Amino acid sequence: MPESKPINIWNYKPWWCQPWSILLTSVTIISASWLIFKVIWLTIIVAIPIFTWMIFFIFIYPRLLANSGMLTSDELEIRN
Repeated sequence: MPESKPINIWNYKPWWCQPWSILLTSVTIISASWLIFKVIWLTIIVAIPIFTWMIFFIFIYPRLLANSGMLTSDELEIRN
């Protein structure tokens, strides 16, 4: 039996959980922090968890899910 190709996780996520919306939200929050307070150390404190969240959900989570084998085309056909 041939190995099935992993399904793209972004096809199953709502619009607010897409890479473009995560990036836009991250940039907006970090920019707003700078524009409101104009304090670099506060902006850095805001940016660290935002960047961590962004890196996890854009890079790490999709790779972990693909490597787990939970989203293969064969499994989705069986479930449907």
